[in-house]
Parts: sequence; structure tokens; C-alpha cells
Amino acid sequence: GLLFKELVPDAEVYSFYIDLRTVGKNYEDFLRRAQEEAGIQFIRGKVSKIYEEDGVVKILAVDTLLNRRIEVEVDMAVLALPMVPADGIEELASKMRIQIDNNGFLQELHPKLHPVESATPGIFLAGAAQSPKDIQDTVAQASAAASKALEILSQDKISHTPIVATVNRDLCSGCRLCLSACPYGAIEMVDGRAEINEIICEGCGACVSTCPSRAISLRNFTYEQLDAMIEAVAGGI
Repeated sequence: GLLFKELVPDAEVYSFYIDLRTVGKNYEDFLRRAQEEAGIQFIRGKVSKIYEEDGVVKILAVDTLLNRRIEVEVDMAVLALPMVPADGIEELASKMRIQIDNNGFLQELHPKLHPVESATPGIFLAGAAQSPKDIQDTVAQASAAASKALEILSQDKISHTPIVATVNRDLCSGCRLCLSACPYGAIEMVDGRAEINEIICEGCGACVSTCPSRAISLRNFTYEQLDAMIEAVAGGI
């Protein structure tokens, strides 16, 4: 609306909204410019119908502040469409072993502690691939992702956690429950038994708790070691 008013100063622009949120930096000034300087009319209400009558486009809405129905004749009606994930993002996430949130966007490892890291080490998220963002937030997140990538590339050697899952093939029943439990895609079936890719495994333990045969354990945290720890603690009670 603001851009249109700059191109056509004499135009009348109406903006129908349900709620206004100016959460970004300088967004309040942007809203003030649209209201006071550009003269855009903001109407709090829901548009119930957009139709054409005798060659004229009409908008039927309810002004919830004045509690009355209104009808506006316009030359053009522009809809504010939602931002949705790009086509093929599910296939990309599957190949890169990245989780997807409930809205279909790529999911970060933790919204506060690891906002640009994905579940797969070395793969970082930025911009609208993770969630709808404006240019300012996208640039800030891209800078953070680039810094994380540079941190890895600047190292001569990359270390990996020694605590990874291992499979006792004699106990594995081949039930395949661990495949869906692993968020990193580190498990595959070989000759009917589960096998762990130690390079991909991050030692989260999801497969350990899922395995009904107790065939999977974490290195240095075997069932025998855990049982001994519990007995040592319980013995002093």
C-alpha cells in the first residue's frame, strides 16, 4: 500500500486487518508513515466478500471497532497471502537429514540455544527456509549461519563425540523401530539387523530407549554400566 501511494499519490488505499503487530525494528515507524504520511486507511475487520457488480469491484466487510458493516468500491483488491514452504523442501530435508516442523519449514535444533543449527552437524539454516522472515532478520540469521560454518572450516581437524550407539547383532530382532526413532538417519538395516553409522550418530539415545530387545546401547553407557550406577546409588539409601 505504501509503495502504491508513492506511485499514485491521489489514490485511496484501504488496509483491512484483524490484528497489527509491529515486532521488528523500526516497524512502528513504518506503520506511522503508512497511517499519517501516506494516509492509508486501516480498518480493523474481516472481509466477508469480494465481488464484481456492473464492472465495479466491491469489498464487503465488518468494521469490528465501529461494529457495523461497510462496503467499499475499489479498482483493485490485493490479497495478503501466507508464506508457505518451497516446493521440494521435504525431499531436500530427507536427503540432508533435517527435521521439518509442523508448518513444513526446516526446523532448527533449538530456537534459543541453537537457532541456526540443524539436527545434522555442519548444516545450518537461514532465511525463509526455516520460517517466514523479512530481509533484516534473514540477513542477520545468514550472518550467524556463515559464522558457524566458518568455525568448522577454520579447524584443521574435526572432532566427533565418542558416545555413539552400538548394536548387539545377536540380540537385534530386526523390528526396524530404531530406524524411525533416529532423528539423524544414522541407522540402516544390513542382513536383517540394525547397523549404526558412527560418523552420523550423535549419541542422543533415542534408538536405545526404543529398542524392545535392548540390543542397542551407547558406548561407555551400556546397560551393565547404568545398572551398576543405579545399584551404587540405591545401595546408599
